[in-house]
Amino acid sequence: MKRFIILVLCTLLFVVGCSGKKEDDLVTEEEDETEVSIIPNTSLTDSQYKILLPYKPSKARLAMTNQVSNRVDMDELDEGLRRHSTDVYDTKNHLFEEGQHLDEEFIYSLVDKLNPDVEEKDKKEDKIKAHRKNPRVFSHILEQNFLTKKKDNSVELSGISIGISLKSVYRFQVETGGANYYEPIPYNEMLDEGKKIADEVLKELRQIDELKNVKIMIALFREEEQSSPVPGNYVAKTVVDKGKNKIGKWENVPEEHILFPSDEGKKKYHDDYEKVKSFGDEIAQYFPNYVGTIAEGFYIDKDLKRLTLEIPLEFYGKGEVIGFTQYTYGVVKEIFPNHFDIEISITSSYGTESLITRPAGEDDPQVHIYH
Repeated sequence: MKRFIILVLCTLLFVVGCSGKKEDDLVTEEEDETEVSIIPNTSLTDSQYKILLPYKPSKARLAMTNQVSNRVDMDELDEGLRRHSTDVYDTKNHLFEEGQHLDEEFIYSLVDKLNPDVEEKDKKEDKIKAHRKNPRVFSHILEQNFLTKKKDNSVELSGISIGISLKSVYRFQVETGGANYYEPIPYNEMLDEGKKIADEVLKELRQIDELKNVKIMIALFREEEQSSPVPGNYVAKTVVDKGKNKIGKWENVPEEHILFPSDEGKKKYHDDYEKVKSFGDEIAQYFPNYVGTIAEGFYIDKDLKRLTLEIPLEFYGKGEVIGFTQYTYGVVKEIFPNHFDIEISITSSYGTESLITRPAGEDDPQVHIYH
């Protein structure tokens, strides 16, 4: 096992200037190979972890793209797990590192092991029934590591977070290259199955030497269907203390991502639906090439925490971009209250033209126009 020795990074200039390693910076521990690493002096916000450098990608970095079919689910599976980890591993004294203990082979093997086997049938109709009766709910495991610095300037693994990704719709084929079939998985069925899977995952993790005696947070993620423009969300989480081999109480996670405009958004969050609609109506009055706004609301316990909007337009000059952005800035202040984060991307066929952001609690948005 490698031992990490930490150099505290005061400024980026210091990093550029330090191309060599001095012997005083290295500490050896028996036969172990020692690595010199750097901790950035600051993080972007207090709610974000400092990341150990040089950056180490996950040992299973390619597995997610093969196991989870929706790009927005991949992002939320990763970002959401890190967000929930802040409740367990304080950002002030923990460093973040991508998973270093579960490789692709381990993940593929465990997913196959913990999903049901579908009984072979001769007739196509019987094969379809067999799949519908035994849906493969479990799709992926995501590992994140959290490290703490010791007095001798080395770091140690103090805990890990595990995201267990579960399907809301099981897509399957009964013939190679044949038609796709879809089996919706009810929420409660997914949740019950996810908790059983978590029990088995914990047993496997405790067989790994480095994970026998560390804290483990496990969170269950419900994926959206493959074509959904908004991601799924975490639905439950639990913490297993050092050395414990059984999961105790689960905590429900009241999160959801809502698309606007949509029937679901109109029904569940009518006031927010109307605000997004009014925002679009205001813009459409003055810009004839406006075609609509795609918005995503992120809610915790039915309280809007973040609203993200994308406005696609066909621009014919930088002046039009500036004028549109200026007008949109005013509409944001007029229509949207400031108790949630807001981000608006104004895009064209060439990419993002401008960006308007406003953190919760601020009155005036910030604007960036790309050149």
